Amino acid sequence: MARVRGRKAIQKQKKDEFHPEDGGDDYKHQQMPDDGENANDGVTPNTFFGVLDSSELDYFKKAESTLAIDAFENPDEKYQFINSVIEESKGKELKLATSQICSKLMERIIMESDETQLKGIFKALNGFYFNIACHKYSSHVLETLLVRGAAQVEKELLTPDFADGSGEGEYEEEFVTMESLFLFLINELQPNLKFMVNHQYASHVLRVLILVLSSKTLPSTWENRSTLRSKKSKIARKMIEIKDNDNYNRVFKTPDSFKVSLRSMLSEIYTGFTHGVPQGAQHFSEVSIADIMKFREVCVDKIGSPVVQLIIQVEGIFDRDRSFWHLVFCNSEEKDPKEESFVEYLLSDAVGSHFLQNVLSSTRLKYVERLYRLYIKDRIAKLAKRDTTAAFVLQALLKVMKPNEVKEIMTDLVPDLSVLLNSNMDFGTEIIDASIRTDNYLREEIIEQLLKKYYPRESSDKNILESCLLLSSSTLGNTRDDWPTAEERRRSLFLEKLIDYDDCFLNSTIDSMLSLPAERLLQMPYHGVFSHVVEHVLQVKRVEIIKRKLLLNVLCTDIVNMSCNAYGSHIVDKLWVFTAKLAMYKERIATALCAESVKVKNSVYGRQVWKNWSLELFVRKRYDWKRIVKEQELELFPDAKPLQPKNPKRPRENANGSDQQRAPFNKNKFQKR
Repeated sequence: MARVRGRKAIQKQKKDEFHPEDGGDDYKHQQMPDDGENANDGVTPNTFFGVLDSSELDYFKKAESTLAIDAFENPDEKYQFINSVIEESKGKELKLATSQICSKLMERIIMESDETQLKGIFKALNGFYFNIACHKYSSHVLETLLVRGAAQVEKELLTPDFADGSGEGEYEEEFVTMESLFLFLINELQPNLKFMVNHQYASHVLRVLILVLSSKTLPSTWENRSTLRSKKSKIARKMIEIKDNDNYNRVFKTPDSFKVSLRSMLSEIYTGFTHGVPQGAQHFSEVSIADIMKFREVCVDKIGSPVVQLIIQVEGIFDRDRSFWHLVFCNSEEKDPKEESFVEYLLSDAVGSHFLQNVLSSTRLKYVERLYRLYIKDRIAKLAKRDTTAAFVLQALLKVMKPNEVKEIMTDLVPDLSVLLNSNMDFGTEIIDASIRTDNYLREEIIEQLLKKYYPRESSDKNILESCLLLSSSTLGNTRDDWPTAEERRRSLFLEKLIDYDDCFLNSTIDSMLSLPAERLLQMPYHGVFSHVVEHVLQVKRVEIIKRKLLLNVLCTDIVNMSCNAYGSHIVDKLWVFTAKLAMYKERIATALCAESVKVKNSVYGRQVWKNWSLELFVRKRYDWKRIVKEQELELFPDAKPLQPKNPKRPRENANGSDQQRAPFNKNKFQKR
């Protein structure tokens, strides 16, 4: 047999050869034979609506550039421009939405349009919602339209009289409210919902629609873990610089009709996968094994899995029987061989483990406990070694299980924590959080394992910055203005977690910083990620005074440049508190900043530092500045001595003991002649 070449081909071969050690044969080897029905049964709709001619394309390109720059003098000018573009695009909306270039224009118009313009766009797309949902570019347009429409629905719901004058002419006769537009859209999509679950583009539209109808948070399209868009889509979104408006990262109020429509939608999807068996506890036994196996295939499909996760998350709103959950998992208290094989596949597959992790976090606790007791409890340590799959499921269990079960999991995990951290740093974070929630259970053992991994006592060259942050191979000190990597951000957050957990990690971090060359340490305040670590160790009540002085000796040497930097300025702000009871260092910093006041005040960050350090008082009213310093010390350290009031000088005494009064000041003596 010829040698398999290519990374993807090798990974596929390994996946096909995989046999879980505890579940017998691979789940995929037990799937039902294909009965001739495709998972995406249905016909992909026509998504070609023609192309724009060259003059039209040039006009809309310029319009998109104008909106991207957003250099309008006032909102009215912007409104008039958008209105003119909408007038020009009438009859061409479908061409624009399916165009790679002009679909961006459609999104910008939707995000900037008012209620009348928004309803006009809904009307233009009426009858073609399913078509544009299945297109690569127009699906994004429809997603944006749904989010903006949700905001309008809430506005009309909170102000019932709002819709009375929102329409004009023929349009007002056909549609009255945004709610009716949404319901019409749902009715159009309803016959094709099963097809949309597994469609590369329509599945994203379906997820947004479910979030809107269930009144769930509509996450940002830029976030790394956003449920709205794929990884490629989020990267493209940043590249074309379409920023989310205020309609994202929030929950909208919806009318009761939306919950009814959501129930109807999910019922349609359920009956589509079960060949007509309706939802309900009395119908679980009527679902065939073939249908269950088909639906489980969707659960481990990279396109359909996020949709099923979301459905399981929201189905409890109206369905106490949790029909979709029981379509995936059994309802008995005994092990089922096919379910056991399926769960084993979930614990061993990248998509499957992500599915199981999310559904365990959003379903009833009794369902979670059943799966844990039957298929996970007896092999915690073994599953933890699957660092890219089952390990994430265990992290979800640490969050949702009862304290006794959490302690059971921790008892199996903590002895091997130092080894588990080699490939899965998130385990450390979840175990620390679980320990805190369970009254510091196994706290000493956890600290010992963490020190063994990152700051071993027996090592002579131990350095937690190197072992945890990998400082020597990081982007620290790069002159190419490289962005901090995601790995650096993750490691930095974990070290901050350790610093908060126990003082030994705080002291270890400070010792590691002081062991660095001074110029290397001074690079950290200018780094987008590592500056947060420096800021995190500046805790005045937890750091002994000797180490505070040693840190300040290094940081004070570049205080002016730090104050003018986006990241370093936060550290200078933190030094205001960190120098409590160290008046000499506080005055040294204030003097250095005042000596280069022009440079500091010309920086947007420096001006904030100048304000936070009250340097105007330092320059003009030194006594008042010292009084503020003393008040800060008394607040942080109540045993500190208060500042003595400013008393007039005592009169001098003559040699014979009598008081000698100072002569009154004669200002005329210094006047010009």
